[in-house]
Amino acid sequence: MVADTLSRVFSALADPTRRSIVARLAEGDATVNQLAEPYRMTLQAVYKHLRVLEDAELVSRPRGPQPRPVHLEMKVFDVMDAWIERYRRRAEQRYRRLDAVLAAMNEPDDKDGARHDQDHGDNHRG
Repeated sequence: MVADTLSRVFSALADPTRRSIVARLAEGDATVNQLAEPYRMTLQAVYKHLRVLEDAELVSRPRGPQPRPVHLEMKVFDVMDAWIERYRRRAEQRYRRLDAVLAAMNEPDDKDGARHDQDHGDNHRG
């Protein structure tokens, strides 16, 4: 299910170290040792981060002897992009409606360009 995939992906990317690993893999495949170089952590800790990324289907490692390159899986980003795009379109539609309302409010009410306040039925003076 897409919702479960998105939950795993967003959860995995909530960690700054995992986001950094993903950013590094966007440049190309790398071994675990290469991925571990910029961090002050054990290889075991890096493997734990990679396991979370693998469970979220963000990265893959082929079976076989070490060193195995870690590969960024782009198909998950397509799922994320589709989800984000849907909400971006909705937000843009709301902004367009708001722009139309604001433009209508700024238009003059009569030919002289003078604006007149409308009586809203409340006879209060303030």
